[in-house]
Amino acid sequence: MATTNGTNGNMPQKTREESNHHMESSIWNDFKFRPDDIIITTYAKSGTTWMQQIVSQLIHQGDPTVPAGALSPWVDMRIVPKEAMLGLVESQTHRRFLKTHLPLDALVWSPQAKYIFIARDGRDMVWSIHHHMYHATDTFYSFFENTGYEGQLPVRPSENPKDIFDELVKNDMPNTLGWPFWSHIRGWWEHRDQPNLLLVHFNDLKADLEGGIKRIAKFLEIPDMPEDKFEDVVEHSTFDWMKEHAELAAPPQAEVAWANGAKDFVYKGTNSRWKDVLSEEDCKAYEKRAKKELGEECADWLQHGDRSSDTMAMDK
Repeated sequence: MATTNGTNGNMPQKTREESNHHMESSIWNDFKFRPDDIIITTYAKSGTTWMQQIVSQLIHQGDPTVPAGALSPWVDMRIVPKEAMLGLVESQTHRRFLKTHLPLDALVWSPQAKYIFIARDGRDMVWSIHHHMYHATDTFYSFFENTGYEGQLPVRPSENPKDIFDELVKNDMPNTLGWPFWSHIRGWWEHRDQPNLLLVHFNDLKADLEGGIKRIAKFLEIPDMPEDKFEDVVEHSTFDWMKEHAELAAPPQAEVAWANGAKDFVYKGTNSRWKDVLSEEDCKAYEKRAKKELGEECADWLQHGDRSSDTMAMDK
């Protein structure tokens, strides 16, 4: 990746465009950053909605009525016309917290904005994305038909999520469902020392949600709030609460994109659904591929969370 000198060594620099069935990165070339913008970035089905809910609750001090899914648009989502999306985000008057699934080298970098990258074990991602894409409605797939994109469109996967897993281990994520996974994780990991980038692992939030939220609040420089308000933030960021109020956490299109609407979008929030399916040999093959693609330190972090890196455990 080409880089330029930034405030802490090498600041990331956009070097290419990413254009696929879900995303069009060129919109960021015309995006007008504000100094306090928050960019929530992930590979798909890796904790995006959860982080949007957490950040929304921090900004709005535990308000249970705030619709995080509507207030935090996916900026580079192809199905929304560029001018409409830019107009929407420009009209927002609250502190913006915006979503992207772009790889780092296809995203414009602002040294003032705050970036939060959340990741989870690739096996958990596969089982989650399978549920997401397998249970999507025909209406969901029709969204992608008239966007002007001439490449491979999304295709409903087979009933067995292991088919996706096998492809990930052998090659990468199939382009009928996603975009390259290994390089996506690697790109963000390589710039983890940026002062305005926080890496968060799904497992760490599961293990200590309150501690994770405090770490995120400190990174975002959220003003101190009364203890009861912070308790509300934590409560409204639990999966149980989000599931009960899925219409607030999910994006507006969820109601027509899945059979059970927002409740399908905000699904289980659980890990290790693959353990009853994958053999020991399957897991060894995955872990070997992860180490080859990511290096031992990053692969260990992706699998386990911050136990693999003192840097990730430190407050920024």
